[in-house]
Amino acid sequence: MPLATVVFLASACGDDKAPAEPAASGSASAGAGVLGAMNPAEGDPIKIGMVSDGKYPAADASIEGRVADATVKWINERQGGLGGRPIQLVKCEDLGDPAKAADCGNRMVEENVAAVVMGGPAYPDPIWQPLHDSHIPMFFYGVSSAKVLADPASHTFSDPVFSVVGMPADLAKEKGAKKVSAIVIDIPAAVDIYRTQAPAVYRAAGVDFELVTVPPDQADMTPQAQRIATDGTGVVFVVGGEAFCTAAFNALSTVGYKGITASITQCLGDSTRKAVSGSFLKGMTIGAAAPIGTDDPSFTLFKTVSATYGHDIDTGNGTAIGMFTSMAGFREALEGISANDLTPAGIETAIRKMPEKDLPGAGGVRFRCNGKANPALPAVCVRGGLTTILDEKGQPTSYKPLGQSPIED
Repeated sequence: MPLATVVFLASACGDDKAPAEPAASGSASAGAGVLGAMNPAEGDPIKIGMVSDGKYPAADASIEGRVADATVKWINERQGGLGGRPIQLVKCEDLGDPAKAADCGNRMVEENVAAVVMGGPAYPDPIWQPLHDSHIPMFFYGVSSAKVLADPASHTFSDPVFSVVGMPADLAKEKGAKKVSAIVIDIPAAVDIYRTQAPAVYRAAGVDFELVTVPPDQADMTPQAQRIATDGTGVVFVVGGEAFCTAAFNALSTVGYKGITASITQCLGDSTRKAVSGSFLKGMTIGAAAPIGTDDPSFTLFKTVSATYGHDIDTGNGTAIGMFTSMAGFREALEGISANDLTPAGIETAIRKMPEKDLPGAGGVRFRCNGKANPALPAVCVRGGLTTILDEKGQPTSYKPLGQSPIED
């Protein structure tokens, strides 16, 4: 599923449409104060890969391609490209199929890309393997694969433990709940972290935990919801894409679940809000990686880039801002790299030396990819994240950063 899956990480507050910026790239009035002054890249392009799940029965991440295109246009026109050279995107969609995911990884190697940027692919390991073997650095918005998280040459722009494990555990402790049940789409990108990281976190919190996996193509989750409603679950946490989460929310509502509900931003978008009762969404706690729907400068930048350089981008979609954060964060981490160092080895060396910075699109969350944000998981570049409570329209109220601390040298 998209990153989306595991981050874990769309909702909006008020008007989530992009601002009324002129659509023409290069217009002097097109949000110059937000987008930055013109600084076009020059010279030979540098190939950067982008792998997405695209659209498949369990989820629709096709928006990632449109966001990646828009972000790269902005980077090339206003940010001086990468090392002064324009980025040339090499895109591949795996359609949520592990065999096609491996094909995409191999294609990136064959295309001789310098790095690969992703959101949260459903099957990260088949993509990772050929890239890892070829020493090509990878950048994810969110991932829970044990192999990827243990790889110092992979980098993820979200805390894989915070939103999907730590946040619901802390919520249960705060509310005095004795048990958390997580309804999770049954794909490796989503479930791995619950089998590797969650047990220790919940033991430390003194809270019982149950993982409830559901196949991606199961539309009716009433059986699982009925059991959760009667087994003492005090907090239910849902992880998936919009279609999956909508089915889970409606099943829980139908059986009359009375406990606390929590989820991730990828579960929320316009289609979710239309299909799920506002009375059920109201009060839901969301672990987030982005301040979607606010006037935060980082979200304003995402909306303005989408309006100026993109098309058909729902800026209230967590998968969309996830790809923006991946691509813009990749560029931000490599600020100052020389054109001569735009090789896989040069990029990896530069990324390890980056100072701590604000992560694009993340509402003040900081990042640093030196392997020390979580020494046990060297791919992680971020500590903590954001939380918000939904109102009766399924929109976030305000975001609060949690778990932030400086990432040392």
